Amino acid sequence: MKERIAKLKKAKNAIILAHYYVPDEVQQLADYVGDSFYLAKTAEQSTADILVFCGVSFMGESAKILSPHKKVLMPDTSADCPMAHMADPEMIERMRRKYEDLAVVCYINSTADLKCRSDVCVTSSNAVKIVRALPNKNIFFIPDRNLGSYVAEQLPEKNILLNEGCCPVHAEISAGQVRREKERHPDAPVLSHPECDPQVLALSDYAASTAGIIGYVKRSEKREFILCTEQGILFELRSENPDKRFFFPDPCPCCSDMKKNTPEGILSALENEDGEVKLSEDICRRALRPLRRMLELAD
Repeated sequence: MKERIAKLKKAKNAIILAHYYVPDEVQQLADYVGDSFYLAKTAEQSTADILVFCGVSFMGESAKILSPHKKVLMPDTSADCPMAHMADPEMIERMRRKYEDLAVVCYINSTADLKCRSDVCVTSSNAVKIVRALPNKNIFFIPDRNLGSYVAEQLPEKNILLNEGCCPVHAEISAGQVRREKERHPDAPVLSHPECDPQVLALSDYAASTAGIIGYVKRSEKREFILCTEQGILFELRSENPDKRFFFPDPCPCCSDMKKNTPEGILSALENEDGEVKLSEDICRRALRPLRRMLELAD
């Protein structure tokens, strides 16, 4: 299968992009593995004609928005992110009417429709930097309340207005689970994704994006770590740090949508060019503005 995929990639000028949360065997096949921000930039800068995006629907949409003339294929079109839909367009309009000088800041984990209604997009790795750079004092952060709360704590000079969305996987990690792991592994620092609940972040030694967590582990002299994020991160961590040990809260956080990506799905996408992400020119044009602003402010 690996050889067939390699031949098809070469024949069709295609590349495979994969998020850290997809299964190990998919990450092994990918040309590029990373978090949302890295993959968004890579998709835009690539000279490939076909992008096979192993992740969830909003990632494929973002790639299509940034590269409307490239063909973006999803190995499984049912792989979706519940949080991506957890903001109300009507609420956005009400907030704009209520607050003067309001900036709607949209986490990249959102639908193309929500991006169209926003002023700038952010990822977990650049949210604080971008919100700090905005001239607006009033910020409506959608859709994730936990990442928005994390940004608010870092930037007390801003008036961060929170939405009620969340990542079901990260939100299910409880402070009690973290305390139990700390009792079992007292010397292990707790590394958490900012999509986690504020009570979990308060128990953490470090909070950052998936890429940030990977970088922390690589730099650290510690040999054990407690990870409050999706288990797919293990593949990269073990590959880069074979002498280190990793522990997760129980039950281990797992995104069932990310796990829908398979080598068989990649092969089918390349052979049949099915699972194509299709967006109207109007949606691409309107959603491009906040994504482009994100890339500009994040540099």
